Amino acid sequence: MILPATDAVIRADGPWEHRDIAANTARFHIVEAGEGPLVILLHGFPMFWWTWRKIIPQFSENGFRVVAMDLRGYGGSDHTPHGYDPMTIAADIRGLIYSLGETKAILVGHDWGAISAWSVAAIYPDVVAGLVSVSMPHPKRLRRQILMDTVQRNALSYIYAFQLPFYAEYKLTKNNGEEVEKILRKWSGSSWPDQQTAAVYRAALLGQASAHCALEYHRWALRSIPRKDGRVYQSKMENLIKVPVLQIHGELDGAITPRTAERDNEFIQGPYDYYLMPNVGHFPHEENPDEFANIIFEWIKTVPGWTGLTHE
Repeated sequence: MILPATDAVIRADGPWEHRDIAANTARFHIVEAGEGPLVILLHGFPMFWWTWRKIIPQFSENGFRVVAMDLRGYGGSDHTPHGYDPMTIAADIRGLIYSLGETKAILVGHDWGAISAWSVAAIYPDVVAGLVSVSMPHPKRLRRQILMDTVQRNALSYIYAFQLPFYAEYKLTKNNGEEVEKILRKWSGSSWPDQQTAAVYRAALLGQASAHCALEYHRWALRSIPRKDGRVYQSKMENLIKVPVLQIHGELDGAITPRTAERDNEFIQGPYDYYLMPNVGHFPHEENPDEFANIIFEWIKTVPGWTGLTHE
């Protein structure tokens, strides 16, 4: 397969503006559209901002300022040698909100982006107006389910192979990123992605040191368990989430089982809604973007003090 150029997919044209923003001592590539209350979209693995391409116009056309960022180490953002723990990523997002001239945002996070969003809400609650977690439970519930649920533990067993230095990077990038496409298809609950879409994700992860940086998130998650930084993070995540939370999960998710994610309100003190989307897997915003957006639009009307919605 002939892949598109990495730079071309990272700076893809569309009804949005590309910008580079400094935050938390790093530079972040963002895509921005619309005016109004701020909504920040946070991608997961093995993706980048482009995963929100069908969602961005829906927010911008309905009264929101929407920003999709490349997380640290992905896409057009800085690929730093360190900083792939959730506490640093949470500080990145907090810094981005301030750099955009805002004090609060609704965070919509998928997969690792959702872990990051949960972390911001627990560590820096003052900058979060509401939280949408897609395909990912609260980090403490996820950790408990991995320990207690054999099915979930087996579904995430790939993380052990990701710990291997050099080999994991080689496997993820060999044959022009063929493994990226395999992961997307395995976790999807539908015919998504088509070859053209898969080619974009393959091309993006081949850029710079993106594969290595993406793996560093997974490596920190496992290696930090006995370390002080891991214990500090777990302690911070004891803070109850007090903002409104919407959790969206695909009933056919091949990475995080619905049983792991269902009714994840143990760590939530504020309003909580859970929606199980039928006929989709780990990527509901890609597999059924219209229904996904409508679910969020209906929920966002209930977020106290959050104005600007014109969607009917």
